[in-house]
Amino acid sequence: MVAFSDDEIRAVYETIYARRDVRRFRGEPIPDDALERIVDAAHHAPSVGFSQPWDFVVIRDEGTKAEIAAIASRAIEAASVAYEESRREAFGRLKLEGIEDAPVNVCVTCDPTRGEPHVLGRSSMRRTDVYSTCLAVQNLWLAARAEGIGVGWVSFLYPSEVREVLGIPPHVKPIAYLCVGYPETFPDEPILQTEGWRDRLDLEELVHLERWAGAETHPRKELGVDERESNPSA
Repeated sequence: MVAFSDDEIRAVYETIYARRDVRRFRGEPIPDDALERIVDAAHHAPSVGFSQPWDFVVIRDEGTKAEIAAIASRAIEAASVAYEESRREAFGRLKLEGIEDAPVNVCVTCDPTRGEPHVLGRSSMRRTDVYSTCLAVQNLWLAARAEGIGVGWVSFLYPSEVREVLGIPPHVKPIAYLCVGYPETFPDEPILQTEGWRDRLDLEELVHLERWAGAETHPRKELGVDERESNPSA
């Protein structure tokens, strides 16, 4: 097949735009064949030098999920301290993880030694193995959305503790801890947008033609901010 049909093209874009970071899940389990499909989709992501640096730790055990949830709780509490009081109150109202609510958790890892000693394309950009793993996460997320399954990425965790709980080898990096399950709903907009935490940026402000916008249009210059003042090491 050289090209997709119009309906297939629309379905791809619809899946991308309808993907959401889900925090609230219904109780029913995910069928094994559906879970296998979305993990297989993740495994078909592109990777630097075709190194395929990812592994997938699939977690259903309630005790293990409780251990990870306790790590998240401590990380969330520590993060809240960094905000000023008004922002801290808004932060406290957010549901930031659904670890124990989701029927399945998936930890996606990156093995930086896979394919060594010479991984094609990684000699000058060493973190492309991590970038490749993130592409696997995105594949999983989009495939799940197409199946009507929600995914939530929990970033409030301490990787070394997650590694210990899940028995991940010391050289392997936990990259994404995902809560996976059928959602209560797929919101029309990202939750942080509907909660007033932050709005989506305008695309036209992020696209640069041929080269990055020159100093004459740099917002810091327009505001009269001397970069040396804001960055003493410059």
